[in-house]
Amino acid sequence: MEFYDEQDEQEKNVEKKRHIPKNILMSGFAGAVIGATLFAFAIPTFSKIGLIEENSPIQASEARKYQASSLQEKLVNINVKSGFIDAVDKASEAVVGVINIQTDSFSETDAEAGTGSGVIYKKENGKAFIVTNHHVIEGAKRIEVSLSDGKKVHASILGSDIVTDLAVLQIDEKHAQKVIEIGNSGEVKRGEPVIAIGNPLGLEFSGTVTQGIISANERVLPVDLDNDGHYDWQVEVLQTDAAINPGNSGGALVNVGGQLVGINSMKISAEGVEGIGLAIPINRAMPVIQELEETGSVKRPYFGVELRSLNEIPSYYWDETLQLPSSVTDGVCILDVRSPSPAAQAGLREYDVLVEVDGKPVRNIIEFRTALYNKKINDTMNIVFYRGTKKEKATVKLGAEKY
Repeated sequence: MEFYDEQDEQEKNVEKKRHIPKNILMSGFAGAVIGATLFAFAIPTFSKIGLIEENSPIQASEARKYQASSLQEKLVNINVKSGFIDAVDKASEAVVGVINIQTDSFSETDAEAGTGSGVIYKKENGKAFIVTNHHVIEGAKRIEVSLSDGKKVHASILGSDIVTDLAVLQIDEKHAQKVIEIGNSGEVKRGEPVIAIGNPLGLEFSGTVTQGIISANERVLPVDLDNDGHYDWQVEVLQTDAAINPGNSGGALVNVGGQLVGINSMKISAEGVEGIGLAIPINRAMPVIQELEETGSVKRPYFGVELRSLNEIPSYYWDETLQLPSSVTDGVCILDVRSPSPAAQAGLREYDVLVEVDGKPVRNIIEFRTALYNKKINDTMNIVFYRGTKKEKATVKLGAEKY
């Protein structure tokens, strides 16, 4: 019996290879190169006619790269879309319509004067609490709330504040299907996706959802509180390019987690301007909401004057009426002193020009109000002012007034 020896067979093959003529080796090598080149060019053709599968080892590397990239893109798209859908599902039932009903002066009957939006933020002791904008409920004889299922219920106004443009309503807890989760507006970043939920243009578009990003998270804008055509306060807002239209006011601005980060408040509407919506940051709103819920108003220090920024007064009156030194170019002018008031008790008069509060210059009415509202009731303010060319000082003990 003979045994097959693999090693012996290999040695025989090696011996044979040693005697292969060189010209045969060279021609074989050249043929291999030419064959490989032709095969490479022919791969697309073979693939089309089905002779080579597209996922052949030759193409596998590139195919894997393409498939990985395509899969990653699909996953990102799925995550973003599902995130938005989940956020809307989580928050939308907590957003309601707010109907302002007033007495029609012509027919002397109650009629709908306007609509806005609101957000159910809490349920407690059989009641549900809704935050909305002050301007949504301003002047209302009564308020109705339209729920996400279309049902309308009566709501009572617990409190309202014109300065922050916030108001708190209350309904029976049984009507509140969902309470929104409060987020942290201090953590939002520029470019972060957000969703606006509300009732633009009325209840026929109730529950409308628009998406965008946070365009700015520390925007400070001047506002005219008393509609006299002069800015007298400034608000800190979140800026977004999510579509916010009339009726969205008081609605929710939520993050992709469905958390409330802002109360939609206003939109910059001017020719050629698009995509600038503004919302009250929830971190700024919550202390005001709690005070309105508990006391019905926000109590702020009271000074007791009507003011105008000096730069808004025509220069003619500077010379003829105010008679200020030429060095005085900034400040706030007193147009009226209410009586009784802290200002009247301190001896301030019409046409006095305030230039300094507590050692800091005051250049306009916004800076004055900011200094005033940083004070507490019964605090004192040290005022430097000009009465004509004479520079004087006064100490004012602040009172309290519901704005």
